[in-house]
Amino acid sequence: MTNGTVIVGTGQAGAQTAISLRQSGYKEPVTLVGMEPQIPYERPPLSKKFLDGKIGIEQLLMRSPAFYADKDITIRPNTWVNLVDRKAKLIQCTNNQTIAYNKLVLATGSRAREINCPGVKLPGVHYLRTINDVEGFRDKLVPGLRLVIVGGGFIGLEVAAVAAKRDCTVTVLEMMPLLLQRVVAPEISEFYADVHRTEGVDILTSTNVTAFEGNKKLERVVCDSKKIEADLVIIGIGILPNVELAEQANLEVDNGIVVDECARTSDPNIFAAGECTNHPNSILGERLRLESVPNALAQGKTAALAVLDRPEPYAEVPWFWSDQYDIKLQMTGLSKPGDQVIIRGNVSDRRFSACYLRSGVLVACHSVNAARDFLQSKKLIASHAKPDQALLADSSIALKDI
Repeated sequence: MTNGTVIVGTGQAGAQTAISLRQSGYKEPVTLVGMEPQIPYERPPLSKKFLDGKIGIEQLLMRSPAFYADKDITIRPNTWVNLVDRKAKLIQCTNNQTIAYNKLVLATGSRAREINCPGVKLPGVHYLRTINDVEGFRDKLVPGLRLVIVGGGFIGLEVAAVAAKRDCTVTVLEMMPLLLQRVVAPEISEFYADVHRTEGVDILTSTNVTAFEGNKKLERVVCDSKKIEADLVIIGIGILPNVELAEQANLEVDNGIVVDECARTSDPNIFAAGECTNHPNSILGERLRLESVPNALAQGKTAALAVLDRPEPYAEVPWFWSDQYDIKLQMTGLSKPGDQVIIRGNVSDRRFSACYLRSGVLVACHSVNAARDFLQSKKLIASHAKPDQALLADSSIALKDI
């Protein structure tokens, strides 16, 4: 029996909730329950510096083991929660252990979207979501390895950049006509395709994977009418929110666990944070489920304050980033198909921004090696600015001066 606050999920949202509880003066027991063997760590470097061997597990950790001991935060790793009993206020784990709570925070995160086709279970076919995933194939990225990446999203392209630098033979397969098509303007899609091709990566778009073949291990990828020889496959076709526990508990779920602006669910004793949540954003005027580390951290802080009965509404301009080769893409706001796109700067210089307008209002800015635009665009988006389009296109004028 534990009581106090129990947090299900040891990702960045769950860990931040625990940290913020202690920082805000919470004195009751705090317990983090997670499926992974590691204590909470940062996930973005998994497909970048950790994959490339530039940092180790110690540099991934959000806090040291000593921190949790000092703050009296109990971590229960390798523990899967399969039931929430709202009436009894306890959770049940797969080891038949029950943990009682006064307040419960669901920070269950997400899992890799799996592909369903013949041969997907062959040795050599991998996903990338956890430390263990990366450690399962990182040492295989050696010169001459034939790597096929299924999915031309950020994870796939970041892995492609690392592998290309290691002189692997890299092929990226994307089912859509353009890379990153759902999230960036065509100009940025085409820019990244050109960058990767310059680095020797083969980019195949409008391509569907239908099977993986091999004799007891992966040997080739079948896509449409052609076959590609492969020693290793990494699948990155998106993620799915882990909402099953919330559904079992009869909480409201709709493309994520439904919460209010203070991370409260439909049960007054249960809260939720991170990319498993569907939450309102008053700045954008809509509900969102964000796959974003900044959102996970901010919602963790919000959930902690709600547990303390000191609720503070959360609403920020969403932002994201991706590192590939020597290129940093920083994105603010949320664009949609049909938005007007204005390019600031010269694409060929690898320093430019794509600004997205909707009915004249700046709603998003995607900056390539243009940190000043990234920082200054946040305030413009938050204020629903309607910038002069001619000035917006002139990169010699700072966004804050438009």
